[in-house]
Parts: sequence; structure tokens; C-alpha cells
Amino acid sequence: MIFRQELTKMTYLIKIFKSYATMFFFFFIFTLFQSEIFAENRGCKIIIKNNLNKSIPLVIEIADTQEKRGRGLMFRKKLMKNNGMLFVFNRELRLNFWMKNTYIPLSIAYINRQGIINEIYHMKPLDTSITYPSRFLAKYALEVNKGWFKKNNIFKGCGIMLNGCLGK
Repeated sequence: MIFRQELTKMTYLIKIFKSYATMFFFFFIFTLFQSEIFAENRGCKIIIKNNLNKSIPLVIEIADTQEKRGRGLMFRKKLMKNNGMLFVFNRELRLNFWMKNTYIPLSIAYINRQGIINEIYHMKPLDTSITYPSRFLAKYALEVNKGWFKKNNIFKGCGIMLNGCLGK
């Protein structure tokens, strides 16, 4: 009889352990998933002065390393309405972008070192047959949802204010 009681207690303890282990496992996976989402979507707010001299805020992710610039917005299925990605280069260059593995229709603005937009292009998702070279030297490239610039009256000659984003 004592053996049976000990076995019942042991079975109960094993069930409790399995429950806690399962909960811990799912909590661990959830925490990893959440931190990855947070890291991917963590952004900085810049301001763009549009043609009407109105300040337009935009939350950006910064791609300032070779690895981040190489990945860009690849493999993502959506980009929030007033979000974008700012590609930062060490010096002004003639830049060239393409849409390999990029599912989101995008517009790209090439921006000089003074923060003035030199040119804007609309890019076709997943089309690697087309590249989008800058005609002028640019230190930055800003990708947003296709049509966002036009919708916000932002055109060639408008300026961006980085609000300390690159110093973070």
C-alpha cells in the first residue's frame, strides 16, 4: 500500500514537472519571437519637409552595415504605413538597388549628404531584371511603401532631418 502511494505521488510530480516544462518551453519560444520582432521593428523617427513645407514624420529602420544593407527589406510581406528603411553609406556614391526577394512594392529616394532628395523611383516586387541606379551621388537611400512619397507631397528637392537617428 505504501509503495502504491509513493508511485501515485511520483506520477503526480512527473505530471506537474511536464506541465511546468511545457509552459517554460512556450514562454522561452514566445520571448525569443517577441525580441526578434522588436529588434526588427525598432525604429527611429525622421522628419521630411514636403513641398508644402509641412513636416512629415517617418519611422525608419537603419541599415548602416554591409549585412543590413544587403538584406534590406527582403523576405518581408508588409511594411507599416508610415515606416521605411534608411540605407546609410560611409560616403556619397552612385547607388544601385534591386528587388531580389522583396515582396513589398516600394518607392526609393536617393538622398545626398546634405539630406536633399535627388531622385525617387518606384520599384517592382521580386523583379531582378530591373535595377534602380541613382543618377547623382547619394549618401542615403530611403525605401518606403510604393506611392508614400507622392501621397505625402514629397518630391525631388525635399529635405530630410535625421533627428539624431544616426548617432544612436
